[in-house]
Parts: sequence; C-alpha cells; structure tokens
Amino acid sequence: MDTGTGTAADTEHYARLTTARSRELGQELHLARKRANLKATVVAEELGWSAGKLSKMENGWRAASSWDYGTLLGKLGVDRLTRERIQRIASEQDIGHFIRAHEGRLSDNLLCLVIHERSAVTMDAYEPMVIPGLLQTEGYARAMIGLAGEDPPAEIDFLVGARIERQSFLSGTRAPEAVFYIHEAALRAGVGGRQVMHDQMMRLVFMSEWARLSLRVIPSGSGGHPALRGPFSLMGFAQPVKPVAYAETDSATLFIEEERAIRTYERKRKALAALALDAEQSRSVFAHWAGVYDRREDRDGPDLA
Repeated sequence: MDTGTGTAADTEHYARLTTARSRELGQELHLARKRANLKATVVAEELGWSAGKLSKMENGWRAASSWDYGTLLGKLGVDRLTRERIQRIASEQDIGHFIRAHEGRLSDNLLCLVIHERSAVTMDAYEPMVIPGLLQTEGYARAMIGLAGEDPPAEIDFLVGARIERQSFLSGTRAPEAVFYIHEAALRAGVGGRQVMHDQMMRLVFMSEWARLSLRVIPSGSGGHPALRGPFSLMGFAQPVKPVAYAETDSATLFIEEERAIRTYERKRKALAALALDAEQSRSVFAHWAGVYDRREDRDGPDLA
C-alpha cells in the first residue's frame, strides 16, 4: 500500500514529471469524483489507498495501472462515455504531442485547453484571418459560429456561451501576461456585417487598455514571412511546468510540449514581434477600423474600404 507521505522535495519532483496529458487526466479524475459528490479521503480509505496516492493521481503526478484506474472509476460510478474517455487518455504515451478531437463542437469545450489556459502565466497567440476566439465579442462569435450553417439555434447559443465563458481568465486576478498578434486581414474581413465589426473593433480598443494584455497588429504590407502561415498559441507556466503550445484545426486541436517543437514556436513568436506594430500603434489601427465600419448609416453595405 502507498504510504502517501511526501516532502516539499517530493512535490517538486512530481511536478517536474507532469505533462499536459497527465494534468488533463488528473483533472478528469478530479471532476469525476466531484460529480460523484465524494470526498477524497473517503474514496481513498474505501479503496485501501493513502490519501496521497489519490491526490497525486488527481494532480497528474502519479502514473497508475489500468487496474487502479478501473477500480477508481468503478468506485465513482462514472458513465460509460466518461470511463472510455478517461481510459483512453490514461493509455496514451507521452511523446511530446497529442490530439484532442472537438467531437462535433469547438475547441472552447476541450478540458485540456481550459485547464492550461487558466493556469498559464504567459500566453502568446497569433491569428491570420479572424479575430482570436479569446477576444471575440458575442456578436462576432455568433456570426463566426453561425457561418457553418449546420447547428440549430440552441446549439449555437451553447457554443457562443462556452466561448464567452472561456474568455474570463484574461480579466481575472490571475490573468496571464498575454500578447495577441492579429493580422490586419482579420480586421478587413467584415464578419457579420458593419455593426458586428464596429463593435468588435471597439472591443479591441477597450481591451488594449487592460494591464496584462497586449494586442498587436501585423500590417498587411508586412510581407510573406513563414511565421505568418498558421495560427498558434504558446503558454508558459510557473516552474517547473514546461511550456505548452497548441494549434487548432477545424475538427481537432494539437497540443505540443516537445522541447524542439516549443523552440520552433518561440522563434515564430519572435518573428511576429518583429513584424507587428506596437500596442499603441495597434490601438490606433483598431480605432481606425471602428471608424470605417461606423462611417455609413447602412452598416450592412458591401463597401468596407
């Protein structure tokens, strides 16, 4: 039986061994226990475990056998889909990257994404063609999500709500130092019509004043640098947790923490910083485009230049 004893040095050792996957797995176990309305001490005692063993599993510090996971999930009475999802994560190998399917929805609902965004101390993100989801107004998000034309109104409401809720960590007391690089093409796109775009530009002007948030525009005339090709986000954490990057596709998100790959994203971040306007210049660009979209009474007209 695990004794469950540990020192501060043990804690640091285990923290070094956590990965994005193991932290996601631990949070899945933690949420399953919370849904079962069971205390950790009670669960551990009834399984003949130490409280320390269960705590380490829920924090992603400890690898466990498939028998342990099955025993715990049985004790918690999880449903079949939850059991299969947790067992699938537990069986994955830590090779420096993994994929999470959106399962017919959007990345905003991914547990792995949310838990890492909420614990990040730094964040750098880039979008070439749209306003980043974390900066979108409700109107812009609704227009973007509705463009697919496949979801019923109730599902669109759910997806928009999830996106807006996800944004909350940017303005909290533990908000990360975040830099968002936005290509000027996204400001010209006219998503949802003039009113939506005007409100979105004014939102960016307002957010430019946030103390821990820097919004930087990459001008259309900045050239064809390879760093401009695809979107990404790079998150940094308190030591000793390693950085995690993610890149989103239409149907899945790729999470990356392999050191060479992270260095690639760090180089990309430096290249974008060199291409982008500074925060004050970018604020002026947002204000300019707000004026463009507000210029005519007919805000749904096609001429946005």
